[in-house]
Amino acid sequence: MSERQVYLDHAATSPILPEVIEVVAEVMATVGNPSSLHAAGRQARKIVEESRETVAGALGARPSEVVFTSGGTEADNLAVKGLYWSRRAADPRRVRILASAVEHHAVMDAVQWLGEAQGAEVEWLPVDAHGALEVAALREAVAREPESVALITVMWANNEIGTVQPIDQIVPIAAEYGIPVHSDAVQVVGHLPVDFSASGLDTLTISGHKIGGPIGVGALLVRREIELTPVQHGGGQERDVRSGTLDAPSFAGLATAVDAAAGNIAARAEHLGQLRDLLAQGVLSAVPDAVRNGVPDRSLPSIAHFSFPGCDGDSLLLLLDAAGIHCSTGSACTAGVQQPSHVLLAMGVDPEVARDSLRFSLGHTSTRADVEALIESIGPAVSRARKAGLSGTSKR
Repeated sequence: MSERQVYLDHAATSPILPEVIEVVAEVMATVGNPSSLHAAGRQARKIVEESRETVAGALGARPSEVVFTSGGTEADNLAVKGLYWSRRAADPRRVRILASAVEHHAVMDAVQWLGEAQGAEVEWLPVDAHGALEVAALREAVAREPESVALITVMWANNEIGTVQPIDQIVPIAAEYGIPVHSDAVQVVGHLPVDFSASGLDTLTISGHKIGGPIGVGALLVRREIELTPVQHGGGQERDVRSGTLDAPSFAGLATAVDAAAGNIAARAEHLGQLRDLLAQGVLSAVPDAVRNGVPDRSLPSIAHFSFPGCDGDSLLLLLDAAGIHCSTGSACTAGVQQPSHVLLAMGVDPEVARDSLRFSLGHTSTRADVEALIESIGPAVSRARKAGLSGTSKR
C-alpha cells in the first residue's frame, strides 16, 4: 500500500471543512430541543432558523421553502413520493411519473417502488450518447396525455459522468401543463450557481457531505405553494412534511458548508475545470484507447469519467487504491455481483465496456499534484489489469 494518499472521489463524499467541524462542535456543546419553549429550546430554535436562512440565501430560496432532512436520499424520497401522493389524491388520473433514465438510485428506486407498490405508471425518458435528456421525448410524453402526469423528475447534473441536464428547457414544458418538476441537485451545489426561485423548479435536493458538510444531513427546497404528502409522521416539524427532532448541530454544519460552497463559484469552477482537463488529457495520453464519457462543455467541472476497454473497473480501482489513489467505478453492486452502470447503459454503452469504467471527481482539497499522481499511475495500472484479465485472474 502506497503512503501517498490521493483522494479523487469527491462526488461520493468530500472531506469535511474545518469551519464546519468548528461550528458543529460548538453547537453540540449546547443543550435544548428546538421544539421546547424554555430558554434552551428557544436558543436551539434560533440556531435552526438562522441555518435555514443561510441555506435559503445561498440557494435563492425563501427560508420557509427549506425543509431539513437527514440527507439527499430522504429528500429525494420525500419529493418523489410526496408529490406523487399529493397529486394523485387531488386527481386520481395523475398516475404517470416521467423520469430520466440516468437518475441517482435515491430517485430511481423511489420511482420504481411507486410503480410496483402504488400503481404509478413509470416512463423512463431517454438520454443521448452524452447522457443529456432528449427534450423532444419529454415534450412528446407530456403532450400525449398531460392530465395524467403526476410529476417529472430530472437530476440537475449526473453523479457518474457529470452531464448537466437542460433544466431551463424542461421546466417550461412542465409549466405549460401545471406539472411539478423535481430535481436532484446534490452534485451541482458549489460547482454551478443554484437559484431555486429563478430555476422554476418545484422541489430540489441538496446534501451536506458532498460539499464539505456533515454526513447525515441535507435539505429539500419546496416551493411555497407546493403540497407534499409526508413520508413519515410524528411531531409535525418542518412544515408538517418531515417530522422528527430538529438536529441543530447538523443543520448549522450544513448551513456553513452551503454558504462556503455558494461563495466564489466562478473561481472554483475555473480551478477545478483546469484540473479536470489536465487529468483528462493525461489519462488519454497514458491510455490512448480509453474513452471519455460525457462532454466538457455540458459537464460539471469536477467530474471526469472514462471507460477502459478490456480492463475490469473493479480490478483497476483496487490497483489504483494500492497506489494510494482513491476513485470510484460509479456502478452499482448488488449481492456482491458487479452490475454495469445504468447511466452508461442508458447512453448506449456496451455492457462489457460499461463495466470497464472509472470516475475521477475533484473537490476543495484537489491539487495539481493529485492529478499528476493519477497520470503517473494510470498507465501501469491499466496494463496490469488487462494482463490479469487475459490470464483469467480478473473476476467479473
